[in-house]
This record gives sequence, structure tokens and C-alpha cells, in this order.
Amino acid sequence: MRPVFYVSDGTGITTETIGHTVLAQFEGIEYHAKRFPFVDTPEKAARTAALIDNAQKQAGKKAVVFTSLVDPEADTVIRDTGALVLDVLKPFTRPLESELGAQRSLTIGKAHALVDYKAYEERINATNFALTHDDGMNYNYGNADLILVGVSRSGKTPTCLYMALHYGVKAANYPLTDEDLEGEGLPKRLQPFRQKLFGLTIDPIRLQQIRQERKPNSRYATLEQCRKEVSRAEAMFQSIRLPHLSTTNTSIEEISSKIISQLDISTHHY
Repeated sequence: MRPVFYVSDGTGITTETIGHTVLAQFEGIEYHAKRFPFVDTPEKAARTAALIDNAQKQAGKKAVVFTSLVDPEADTVIRDTGALVLDVLKPFTRPLESELGAQRSLTIGKAHALVDYKAYEERINATNFALTHDDGMNYNYGNADLILVGVSRSGKTPTCLYMALHYGVKAANYPLTDEDLEGEGLPKRLQPFRQKLFGLTIDPIRLQQIRQERKPNSRYATLEQCRKEVSRAEAMFQSIRLPHLSTTNTSIEEISSKIISQLDISTHHY
């Protein structure tokens, strides 16, 4: 098992995302990853380096460390571990320095200075909207950018929250009930908002597994019920030509990007 670390003087989320994306290109490699955020002093770097050293000794393998450290001294401490250290910013900063005729600033926290506070407020508002319009709690969809439609536990809520937090999209979700699935066409509550709708479906076997964890041994969690609901939901989507996709083997990030692209929704991310 290869030890992998994401080390940053900020949250480390970007560093982890880039590192994970790169590692995903290498099939069959087993690794154990850990993120170390806010390593913004040489002292914190030394404590992190000790953990990296210990992990390398236990694994008997060189660690892979993705970093975005600005402080040269902290960066040196991490490199002295002998691990394979990859600066995720370097491939971009050096060409930019050459093109712009300016040197990279070594000030910690510069990324936060670029925050668009209007966009940030939009994301907060969108998150509140998603929470108050979750699972059919509120049918006032006039201000919605998007309404996700699907059977219970098909991934509507996490997708709505992801799009709110990352893109500022006001996304509501509508759970298809037995009554909806037994009726003809689109539920009446949704008919005025046809252009805002997007369907989510899921493999019945996967749905059964998810529901079994939530309500074990219930009719709700039987494979027969899951198959019936999914089949009827997909038939509805097809009959009204509603755009839809399966969440079974698709990440929330990919689902969100595809929905935003297909519905041409404007976003407020940074």
C-alpha cells in the first residue's frame, strides 16, 4: 500500500483534488491517502514530515506527496523526507511568470483574496434554498434554477447541495411517490416548471442496497419495489422526453456538470 499525502498551507482541497485526479490515471495502484491542511509554518511542516517518514518506514515504500506550499522553508522540510514531492502549482506558475513578466508571490493565503464575495453569497443563498426545498418540503419553485426529479434515494439531495455549494445553483428536488408513478405523465405540481426539470435514475440493485441501509427489511427496500419504481420513473422520463441520467456509476461532480451543461444554467462559482 503506497502512502500518499496532500499537504497544503490552506484547506488542501484543491491539492487533494488535483492529486486524486492524477492518481486515478494509474490503474491497479493501491494507496492510502491523507490530507494535511494549514501547514503554514516550518514547525507544522516538521510535524507533518515526521508523519510522512513514519508512514514510509511502515510501508517500506517511498511516499507520494502532493503539495501547494508557498513557504520555501516549509517546502524544504517536506522534501527532506525523501518522498516523491510534487508541487501542484509549479506546472502553472513558471510558464505564467515567463509570460506575464512577473514573479509568483510567496504570500500565504493569496487564493482567499481572489474570492468573489457576491458569488460566495449566491452559494450560501443557494445552499439555504436547497435545504428548504429538499425532498418535496416546499413546492414554491418559482425561484429555482433547477428541479431534480427521481425516486427516493436516487441521489437528488447530495447533487442539489453540491451544485449549491460549488456553483450557486438554486436546486430543488422532487421525490416521485407511488401516486406520481401510477399516474399519467408529469405530476401536476411540476407541470408549470417543465423547463427546469431534470431526471435522476439509478440501478435497482444499487437502490435496494442504499434503501436497505436506511430502512432494513422494509417493503421500501425490497428489490421488487425498487425495480418497479425505477422502471416507472424511467418510463415517465422517456414519455415526456425529460433529460435524465443514471447516478449508479457517476460521481456527483460529473452529474452536476452534465446537468448544468444540458440545461445551460448560469453558475456563480469561483
